Amino acid sequence: MQTSLKRPRQSQWHGVGLLLLIALLLWVVFKVAAPDTFGAPDKLMSYLQSALIYAIGGCGLYFICVMGLFDFSIGSMLVLSELLAIAFIPQLGWVAIIVIPILTGLVLGTLNGLAYIKMHIPSIIVTTGLSLIYESLSVWVANINGTRLSDSFKLFGAYPWNLIVAVAAYLLCWFILKYTKVGTYTNAIGANELVARNMGVDVDRYKAIAFMLCGTFMGIMSILYLGYGTAQTPLTGMLSQALNFQPLMGTFFGLAFRKYGHPVISILIGEYIVAMIFAGFVALGMPTTVNNIVTGATLLVIVTLTTRRRNGAVVK
Repeated sequence: MQTSLKRPRQSQWHGVGLLLLIALLLWVVFKVAAPDTFGAPDKLMSYLQSALIYAIGGCGLYFICVMGLFDFSIGSMLVLSELLAIAFIPQLGWVAIIVIPILTGLVLGTLNGLAYIKMHIPSIIVTTGLSLIYESLSVWVANINGTRLSDSFKLFGAYPWNLIVAVAAYLLCWFILKYTKVGTYTNAIGANELVARNMGVDVDRYKAIAFMLCGTFMGIMSILYLGYGTAQTPLTGMLSQALNFQPLMGTFFGLAFRKYGHPVISILIGEYIVAMIFAGFVALGMPTTVNNIVTGATLLVIVTLTTRRRNGAVVK
């Protein structure tokens, strides 16, 4: 009897239903508090537009975080990918908008993975150091062709093309996690790295691949991010770190609800919840500092719920 009761709670539909219920409750709370400025159909679509973008980055980070690693360079990768796309527009046109960001993310993700494997120091330290390098490069790249995207190249900043690119990225993440060795082994390493190594899994290789995939998905995210924002200035002095946290929150939603099924749906709904919370506080006239407080508190809560505590564990 107890087994039969547990099965529905472990199903994917239970997890999705729970997240949708949370989203609905938040909508009701903010709609009641700010009926004129929150939650209209057009605004709900704008929240979704933001969630689509950050969920792509969340999918990329999932490959890292499921193994207990972190990549704190994703914000600087995002900025550098966008600026490189703008820089190559005069020579390559639409190829610069679509191909250059993905190639940039792939190259930088590969460098992150190789640096982590070869240097044998925690991923937080490695990626934070590399972030400073990428930030410096973005300043140089910004001088090539400016920092603003021309109106003729804003196609991916609105429906339906942003939705098409996002769905393609989600399907790619779903396929990799469900049908490839990369998905199987990253989950195995995250569950117990020592056991995975003893079973013959090349742990270092799959960690490097995870960083590569993370960078690639950040490149895809930058296509939509640039089209939506239409400009990107260089960020130095670790300011790009501010871009890390919203994709990271979606990743933690995916980690928290992965027991119910595939994490991609949880990442997307989680990002939508976060976008709704931010918009709700704006509708209430709260200062931006409140959003920062909510961001930090949400991260702490989700990390607490998703972190498995082990005696003698070290930061990876």
